[in-house]
Amino acid sequence: MNETTNKTETFNDIINGDRPVLVDFFAEWCGPCKLMKPILEELREKMGDDIRIIKVDIDKSPAASSHYNVTSVPTLMLFQKGNILWRQPGVTPAVSLQKIISHFISQNNAR
Repeated sequence: MNETTNKTETFNDIINGDRPVLVDFFAEWCGPCKLMKPILEELREKMGDDIRIIKVDIDKSPAASSHYNVTSVPTLMLFQKGNILWRQPGVTPAVSLQKIISHFISQNNAR
């Protein structure tokens, strides 16, 4: 099933998977958050199926943002198997994100 059509999949299902997941906590009213959209699209093109990228609107999902103590947007978090591998607030260039994510993927594959 295509991941965009699987409506029964929960946030926890997604972040507990084997594939790394980059979560972009954002808000519609946030100017810097709008800058992340083309960056994430570029990252998706570069990394393909190596990573899954999801966006979480903090105003529509206050429980998730509260649980992960997201106090500023955008905040990016990298999950794999339910673990937070990395987190950073603010706009991050695609090249930097790719290096960070590739580092964690290679580190986890070496285990």
